[in-house]
Amino acid sequence: MSIFRRPDYSSEISQFIDQLKASKPTLEAEQRAGRALLWDKNPNRADQAEYREARVAQQPYVYGTNTHANSQ
Repeated sequence: MSIFRRPDYSSEISQFIDQLKASKPTLEAEQRAGRALLWDKNPNRADQAEYREARVAQQPYVYGTNTHANSQ
């Protein structure tokens, strides 16, 4: 056992989260539903392929323009 470990220690954040979960038991289910709504999506492979095909290569110096090359 480490000399730095306190067996009964719980940080204020951990206490707050435990209290929040105790007062609102549906919290984790609501979080999972929100994640599924925003993040857990199946990618559309056709859209991804179309995006890759339509991509334009970036110029080596993005802040410059090609006006000098075209005017000479």
